[in-house]
Amino acid sequence: MALFTGKGDGGTTKLFDSPQGARVSKSSPIFECLGQLDELNAITGWCRVACPEDFSFQERSVKELLHDVQDHLFTIQAEAAGAPKSVPQSSVKALGSLINDIEKELPETKTFLVLGGTELSARFDVARAVSRRAERRLVTLHESGERAISDPSRAYANRLSSFFYALARLANRRSGAKEQPPQYKDSE
Repeated sequence: MALFTGKGDGGTTKLFDSPQGARVSKSSPIFECLGQLDELNAITGWCRVACPEDFSFQERSVKELLHDVQDHLFTIQAEAAGAPKSVPQSSVKALGSLINDIEKELPETKTFLVLGGTELSARFDVARAVSRRAERRLVTLHESGERAISDPSRAYANRLSSFFYALARLANRRSGAKEQPPQYKDSE
């Protein structure tokens, strides 16, 4: 497969469900959404490669858990591009259970926390922030009427920011990094 064809040079491209010969403007909300999901998938891979081999939860490596997230992100991207695919409801439920189980290992917090305790937790914090933006674009696309996104895919996208937040806190906890609330310093 060629790395480029030049067919999109005019600002249009095709989708899975484009009628024969029809092209869609790259300014469409579909492509903003696809771009955000692609960015999140890349950042998830960046987090995955930084995970130590022994960083695991419930007898599964976090690298494996993140690979699962990447597979689900590809499914959501395919759905947004018009393929007849969606995240299974069982995956939404499994991710929610995993987040709840990670939370049980963490000290309770009732405040915001200063981000970054370790490089790995900082990467998860970036993934969390980008996942929220990708979710907003997914919801925008769905609400625009240009593309219906299934309830399970939207729910999975919603869970991802909580999952990355839980992983950031878990990475800090396992490394011994102290979590600190912000000081909210006023200007002088």
